[in-house]
Amino acid sequence: MTWRNRDISPDGISIKVPWDTMVINSSVFIPCINTFKALRHVRLVFAARKWDLVSSIRAENGLHGIRIWRTS
Repeated sequence: MTWRNRDISPDGISIKVPWDTMVINSSVFIPCINTFKALRHVRLVFAARKWDLVSSIRAENGLHGIRIWRTS
C-alpha cells in the first residue's frame, strides 16, 4: 500500500482524515490499535503542512486510539 500525505494506516487499513477541514484548535479522534504508528503518520502530515500538534493516546466511547489537535 502506498502511503499518501492525506491517508494514515496504522493498523494496515487506510483511514481518511479530513485534513483540509481542520482549523486551529480543532481535534479529531482516530481509533486504532497501533497508536505509535498512527502518531508517526500524523506527525508527517502535520510537518508537511507546517502545523503544530498536540496529541493524546486515549480511549473514547470504548475505542482505543489517539486524539489530535491542530494548535497552529
